[in-house]
Amino acid sequence: MTPGSYRPEPPQLVPTTIADGHAPGVYYRINGELVPVLQMWLDGSMSVFFEHHVVLWKDPGLAIEIKGRGALKRMIAGMQLLLAEARGPGQVALSRDGTGHVFPLHVRPGSAVEVREHQYLAATSNLEYKFTRQKGIGNTLLGSASFFVDRFAATKSEGVVWLHGYGNVFDKVLGPAEQIDVEPGSWIYRDESVRMDPQAYGLRTGIFSGSANLVFTRFTGPGRVGIQSMYSQMPTGSE
Repeated sequence: MTPGSYRPEPPQLVPTTIADGHAPGVYYRINGELVPVLQMWLDGSMSVFFEHHVVLWKDPGLAIEIKGRGALKRMIAGMQLLLAEARGPGQVALSRDGTGHVFPLHVRPGSAVEVREHQYLAATSNLEYKFTRQKGIGNTLLGSASFFVDRFAATKSEGVVWLHGYGNVFDKVLGPAEQIDVEPGSWIYRDESVRMDPQAYGLRTGIFSGSANLVFTRFTGPGRVGIQSMYSQMPTGSE
């Protein structure tokens, strides 16, 4: 191998602004440098759902319905109790009220994406949504028994989920069996086709042997992985 010949494609910065985005029944725009805002125009054929506290402004005629479905389960998981659903026609703007990076993920029919808890901003209502407990790797990655992820699946038509990342967000598309090791607090999403495994490296010799570990999450393709540049240790359901 000649010097400089090994140059795999690094993760790519996701666009920070979108002037004219399209989703089923929704036109959207993302802008703002420090605390970005997602603006959506709903034509009435598609609703969107989100956690109830993220609305920044809306048209008076746009209807928002508060839903308490699954509230007890969400409370046990340490998640927001209430979800809201907006129905057009009309405009609504959402913000996470935190510095970072807002961006869309388009989910094709027959595929699903898993998102780190507390980091989705909104989603089109044609996506199937649930949250699940990730077991068996929490002790290594987060210092707890488990943690939760949100799962969004497209069944009959393409849907869109908008996420809020901390810092900036980079996207890595992994080929079959291609791998990347990511700091455990910096991943934000993965395609369901991507496998996730813990990797711990510790000192094996000397006076500090076994006293410290360097921990990564290893992702194995095929599929997309999102990496946020500001590490985030979110609350977990077991704390």
